[in-house]
This record gives sequence, structure tokens and C-alpha cells, in this order.
Amino acid sequence: MIVPTIDSSQHFSVEFFPPKTVEGADKLRATRQSLAQLKPEYFSVTFGAGGSTQAGTRDTVFEIQKEGYVAAPHISCIGRSRTDLREILSEYKSSGIRRLVALRGDLPSGFGGSSGDFSHANELIEFIRAESGDWFHIETAAYPEMHPQAKSPHDDLQNFARKVKAGANSAITQYFYNADAYFRFVDDAQKIGADVPVVAGIMPITNYTQLMRFSEMCGAEIPRWVRLKLASFGDDSASIRAFGLDVVTSLCQRLLDGGAPSLHFYSLNQAGPTLAICQQLRY
Repeated sequence: MIVPTIDSSQHFSVEFFPPKTVEGADKLRATRQSLAQLKPEYFSVTFGAGGSTQAGTRDTVFEIQKEGYVAAPHISCIGRSRTDLREILSEYKSSGIRRLVALRGDLPSGFGGSSGDFSHANELIEFIRAESGDWFHIETAAYPEMHPQAKSPHDDLQNFARKVKAGANSAITQYFYNADAYFRFVDDAQKIGADVPVVAGIMPITNYTQLMRFSEMCGAEIPRWVRLKLASFGDDSASIRAFGLDVVTSLCQRLLDGGAPSLHFYSLNQAGPTLAICQQLRY
């Protein structure tokens, strides 16, 4: 058996969503304490559709920062005005936040109001740079398997290039299970001058039904052999987790060996799955 190893210069980060209850907040604190032992580069906090979790994102980010860790709030432009965004940026800057994840974002289901002053992430990034200069390290989104709303892979790649040109420092991918798709995307992006570091987004596999639902919504492909194997376990959650750990650890190792600069774990506010993968990788 080959024991996975990583280069000490390689890093990882972890994504959380803002908790909605007191119990959820307590659970997330315990999750952070567990994951912080592995010294992640930063913790990011998502931003709900149309700004629905703005207060929760801000409160969670400031709590993470107060605990002594680097926090990166997600910020989206859909449903936000220039005034709103200017206030958010000013508050984060004055509080010493130095990293942002800038996204287009989505409107809540059934939303009937204005979509905001901006329609695309590159416009948001341009605005952040105009307002804040180089204060923030800006992460943006990348889609190795194509954004589900893109017209074609070519259009999606051009959209990514516009975000880089607007001032994004690096990118985080949607999760995927096909390493070749990641490497091809990075190569294609570099060929057109969008050569910022592209961090690989990693979704641990712990629940087959949940994974299928998430993947259908975001357009992430689950390889046929993985999907069939997971389905064959039925309600055997222990076998699903064990198989998922092997699949995702192997994916991470291949990505790191192939030059991925970092891994970004979609934790779903759970410590165990990310800890298990990192321990397998000897983080």
C-alpha cells in the first residue's frame, strides 16, 4: 500500500455556512476547534442567496477572526446595491479582513425584487478593486466541468478570464471527482492568460442521497463507477463513508501530485470527513 504524502508547502482551507440556531453555532465552534489543529490557511463563510445570510456571514467571520484564525467572507453582487456593497467592504476592511471570496451569487427562489447594481462576478471584482485597491486578496469561482448556466465550455472559460482580468488573485473550483477535468481547465485557462492559482474544491462523500442532490443542482458530475458503487451500499452508511474516503483521498493526492496549489474543503460544518481526508494525506 502506498502511503499518501504531501509537500509541506501545500495548504488547504475550509468552507463553512453561517449557522441559523444557537445549537448550530455551538456545533460550528467545536468543528472549528477540531479543524484548527491542522492549521488551515483560512476558514471561509458562505453568503446566502440574495444576501439572505449577510448578518450571519458577518457575525461568523468576526467570531472566527476573534478566535485568532484567518477568515474569508463570501460576498455576492446579486440583490445588492453599490451602497450596500460599499458598506460591507468598508466594515470588513476596517475590521482587518484581508481575504474575500467574490461571487455572482443567486437570487432566492421566488424573489421578485431588484437583482442589484451588478449582474456578473467580474463587475463585482472590478468594484471591489476600485473601492479597496489591493487591500483584499480576492478569490473567485471556477468550474472545471462548466457552470450549469454557461452556454458552452468556451463561454465559461472566457467568463473566468474576465474575472481574472478584473482583479481576482486566485480561484476556488466547484467540487468535482474527475481530476482530468481540473487539469484541462487549468491548462486552458493558462493558454488564454488567466493564469492565477486555481484551488481545487473538495466535497467529502458521506451521504449518497445528499451528494446526488447537491451535484444535480450545481452540475458536478459523479463518475458512473462511483455512483453505482455508492448506490450498491444502500443504507450502509459506514460503507459509504469508507468508500467515499478512499475515493476523495485518492483524488486529492492526484491533484496535489499534479500541481494543484491548495485544496478547499466544503465541510458542510462537519469536522470528521475533512479531518479524515487530511489525516490520510498526512496534513
